[in-house]
Amino acid sequence: MYDANHGLYVAHGPEGPISITAKMANRHGLIAGATGTGKTVTLQVLAESFSQAGVPCFMADMKGDLSGISQAGRLSGFIEKRLPEFGIENPQFAGCPTRFYDVFGEQGHPMRTTISNMGPQLLSRLLGLSEVQSGVMDVIFRVADDRGLLLLDLKDLRSMLNYVSEHSAEYTQRYGSVSSLSVGAIQRALLSLENQGADKFFAEPAFDIQDLFAVENGRGVMSVLAADKLMMNPKLYSTFLLWLLSDIYAQMPEVGDLELPKLVFFFDEAHTLFTDTSPALVSKIEQVVRLIRSKGIGVYFITQNPSDIPDSVLGQLGNRVQHALRAYTPKDQKAVKAAAETFRANPAFKTEDAIMNLETGEALVSFLDAKGAPGIVQRAKILFPLSQIGAITEGQRLDINNASPVRGKYDTVIDRESAFEILLADQQKAAEEQARQQEEILRQQEEAARQQELQKPKYNDPKPAAKASDKKKKSIGAAVVAAATTAVISSVTRSAGTAAANAVTGKKSKTTGKDIAGKAISNATSSALRTLTRSILGSLIK
Repeated sequence: MYDANHGLYVAHGPEGPISITAKMANRHGLIAGATGTGKTVTLQVLAESFSQAGVPCFMADMKGDLSGISQAGRLSGFIEKRLPEFGIENPQFAGCPTRFYDVFGEQGHPMRTTISNMGPQLLSRLLGLSEVQSGVMDVIFRVADDRGLLLLDLKDLRSMLNYVSEHSAEYTQRYGSVSSLSVGAIQRALLSLENQGADKFFAEPAFDIQDLFAVENGRGVMSVLAADKLMMNPKLYSTFLLWLLSDIYAQMPEVGDLELPKLVFFFDEAHTLFTDTSPALVSKIEQVVRLIRSKGIGVYFITQNPSDIPDSVLGQLGNRVQHALRAYTPKDQKAVKAAAETFRANPAFKTEDAIMNLETGEALVSFLDAKGAPGIVQRAKILFPLSQIGAITEGQRLDINNASPVRGKYDTVIDRESAFEILLADQQKAAEEQARQQEEILRQQEEAARQQELQKPKYNDPKPAAKASDKKKKSIGAAVVAAATTAVISSVTRSAGTAAANAVTGKKSKTTGKDIAGKAISNATSSALRTLTRSILGSLIK
């Protein structure tokens, strides 16, 4: 409950109302206590008090209980009993202007960021990478920057990992070793993260943090993140909220101390932020928490035990509400003692004993005064919220989402050209060029083979010597036949001539001239044929 004169009235003690000084509200705070002791109600009371003062808030809703802040509360027997104690006669129940968000886009407006916005350090923590693997992640981001490639979603990051791995020899000389084992480990971590639904978190349009600073009708808007599913992966939850806080810090201008914060950030289950966190990241968290208050941002951590938070961060949380702690073991007793020692002692009671005896709805409170000094710890009862305690119905949530001013702003994913598309196009061009070169080589080989074929003889005779010998034999045979023919003709002519001469001279013979001439021709022919045959056989034998 906000009062401009008295600040943010959140509790009532033996001496009356206890309020957070409005000007000191950006000095951060802590709400601690065991499960079931009233931390969620305390968070709701604080948040609606800030809303009444015109200060928007961001909070994570683990079980859906905080969704009730959007609806007006009502009088109950418990509240009616407390009214006289708090000096309240007629409570004005009212809800707060509320917008619901959900990383997975199921119960509220999608809340996304890009790989580039997350950065290598937070991404390495989210993936649970070793120091060497984190170094490779730094190289990936550096190469992407050098090449002007946008890293928007998980497929962009995978493409860059493959690209750097394929060109590791080149980049190792410039940035250090990039081993295939480290790249493989990162790829497996990305696959595991994607299986948990984180691929929906890395996309565009990225969430605009200016939407967290909304004010409606003079009241700060409550941005409630549905975190029941998100908490199934505590590392994703804590890394997401750390990114959001870091992004707010990076974008907001320095404003110094204001009369009221510009935004209050509630970090529930804060122990997840520091579990398995490297010293370098803890140092970064400490730096952000220390410096962000100068930008008008208050951060309130909600956890079971103050010991869940490193001393370097715990020392910066000036406004504290400590609900009951249980001490069943020596370790628990030690934690109770440590929690008691963080308060400025009150002589009226022993802080350590009081912490273990607080009832539900009771708490030890200590807020900074107007000068920034911690107040003496007081035992007090937390006010009841004026908004509904508990979850709203699905229909009520749907109505709020449909009426939201940011409806449609983040609903549709945009996949613009980034590292994945550019590297894929480069690979396709390289493949086409390689195919063209191979085709040119094949063409040149075919042309060379054709030219070689043209240079060969038209007929390829395997036995040229035998052919020449056959030609020679044919030539000799023809000559022999011709000679023999001539011899036959000559012999016949001589025989015929002799017979004719005998006939002219009257030389007597037993046969007639006709018979003599025929016999002469026959003899001459036989002799010539014999000569011809011997000549042919002789030439063939040779």
